[in-house]
Amino acid sequence: MPSLIDLRRRIRAVKSTQQITKAMKMIAASRLKRAQDRVISARPFAQRMLKVLNGLVARVEQDAHPLLRIPPQGSGRPLLIVITADRGLCGSFNSNVIKAAGQFILNETPGRDVALGLIGRKGRDFFRRRGFDVRYEAVGIFQKMTFGDAADIADAAIEDFTSGKASSVYLVYNEFKSVMSQRIVVERLLPIPRLESDAAVAGPAVDYLYEPTPEQIFRDLLPRHVQVQVYRALLESNAAFFAAQMTAMDAATRNSADMLENLTLYMNKVRQAAITREIIEVVSGAAAT
Repeated sequence: MPSLIDLRRRIRAVKSTQQITKAMKMIAASRLKRAQDRVISARPFAQRMLKVLNGLVARVEQDAHPLLRIPPQGSGRPLLIVITADRGLCGSFNSNVIKAAGQFILNETPGRDVALGLIGRKGRDFFRRRGFDVRYEAVGIFQKMTFGDAADIADAAIEDFTSGKASSVYLVYNEFKSVMSQRIVVERLLPIPRLESDAAVAGPAVDYLYEPTPEQIFRDLLPRHVQVQVYRALLESNAAFFAAQMTAMDAATRNSADMLENLTLYMNKVRQAAITREIIEVVSGAAAT
């Protein structure tokens, strides 16, 4: 049976931990609001840009731009961009992304023949220790994330794809659904997928006159589209991280409260047993005299 001093020390340690988890929950909640506003603001632009681009892509040849062209079989290897967080204490946020990336590597690339672009310290540390080919990495960008950070990542992916080093580029990240829910997304970034156009569903395609030429439009629009999609994925992952951290710290705070209640009850029982034992010793001594 532990002594009263040990129980009091443990109760003080749990109280200190509870204060930390409560503070981290409040910080995550305040940052989640800003991150959620940025995601909500970025989604309409990214979705509308994808819709406009899809309407153009459906009416041109596949070789109209290098980012639309599917490389021949056996050229290059897939590039997987894994977006995790720089910190932990967020439940299964990072482990779910790493697990999805591992499943992609096993299912899509036999023999682990895949290059990785790692965003976030947790994913970087995990895959680097296991000997994967890390093409590039970015750590600490979520502190003050800007569109320029996403542009650098997207430009590196575009360079690998157009030079033939990468046969395709995929993103894996946590998509923010709600405070209680995040969804793992694995989507192809390059070559830009051809979706079914609205014109093909509604009726015959309409021929457009392009000004400037389609080549000029694609040269300006397609790289920006890739940058916007990477930026949206980073914003989604950042908001999902704060939601996961707030949920995890809230659960930790509640668990610490339950632990404090149980420890306090147990300490009172130990103290009562000690008092009862001392009374019995006093009474026994008085009766013996």
